[in-house]
Amino acid sequence: MYMAKTVAVAGASGYAGGELLRLFAAHPEFTVGTVTAHTSAGTRLGEHHPHLTPLLDKMIEPTTADALAGHDVVALALPHGASGEIAAQLPDGTLVLDCGADHRLTDAEAWKQFYGTEFAGSWPYGLPELVHADGSKHRDRLSGVTRVAVPGCNVTAVTLAMAPGLAAGVIAPDDIVAVLANGPSGAGKSLKPHLLASEILGAASPYAVGGGHRHIPEIEQNLALAADVPITLSFTPTLVPMSRGILATVTAKLAGGAASSGDVRSAWEKAYADEPFVHLLPEGLWPTTAGTLGANTAHIQVTVDERAGRVVAVAAIDNLTKGTAGAAVQCANIAFGFPETLGLPTMGVAP
Repeated sequence: MYMAKTVAVAGASGYAGGELLRLFAAHPEFTVGTVTAHTSAGTRLGEHHPHLTPLLDKMIEPTTADALAGHDVVALALPHGASGEIAAQLPDGTLVLDCGADHRLTDAEAWKQFYGTEFAGSWPYGLPELVHADGSKHRDRLSGVTRVAVPGCNVTAVTLAMAPGLAAGVIAPDDIVAVLANGPSGAGKSLKPHLLASEILGAASPYAVGGGHRHIPEIEQNLALAADVPITLSFTPTLVPMSRGILATVTAKLAGGAASSGDVRSAWEKAYADEPFVHLLPEGLWPTTAGTLGANTAHIQVTVDERAGRVVAVAAIDNLTKGTAGAAVQCANIAFGFPETLGLPTMGVAP
């Protein structure tokens, strides 16, 4: 047995906050303590997350460093740009999991270009399965840390889809194209007209077209670690009428030389053979978002389009689980030395 750890969640009334609470409440080695938010402070948690039965009567407090202090873990599910100030006030020994973007990038200029605010600094990056050009994995950098920058959900899908091919040298780094189908929960819980049911049901619409999406520099940062050279990315997300989930279709040119379809698949098999949460599906089976719903898993398939000379990789994740809260819990497990899979679901819910 391990000593139970207490967890505070900021932004608890939002979708990511609710998913953090769902996973931490079911985890055998964590206990949910204080929950905080901004506009919903003073209300009961059950008014916002009626599915969290054990926590319905918890009162939401205002988000302050004082309210969050005194816990072993603080999970921040706050808007981009809001985590840095709070995190700077928390004790060094507290494990802080930032589910926002504030601490993901290593390049201050890239932060200013895509987010337009002051750079809060870079933290250890929370994608354990990210393979580097030398064959190592990013989890090696997470043991014993007290700060984790949880990856973006789109970033997780595209990175896991492409990194093995870049690390193995079977795909070229200069023409990567990613098109994603996204559920609107990734945009948060705030009321926005373009996310209303009347706008989304029966429709699919692209957004942040033409290189403007904030996740682009983060994907480039990850894939450059896999390739050991800068990469070129075209990234287009699309809103589709499903509440949660991401299906990422990512293509890249075959590398120069005679990389065969067998060489290509072997790169992904080698990268993910021992990963408990990333599954290369059997040949002929293609990922579906329903297969990862509510699970901390990524389902991936890869093939070669011989006529086009391109590799096609498709990845499915739940944007709120493996794409956000599940990744945070996974990193907390690693940081504390718990089994990495502890308390995390691996099977989706379908239909």
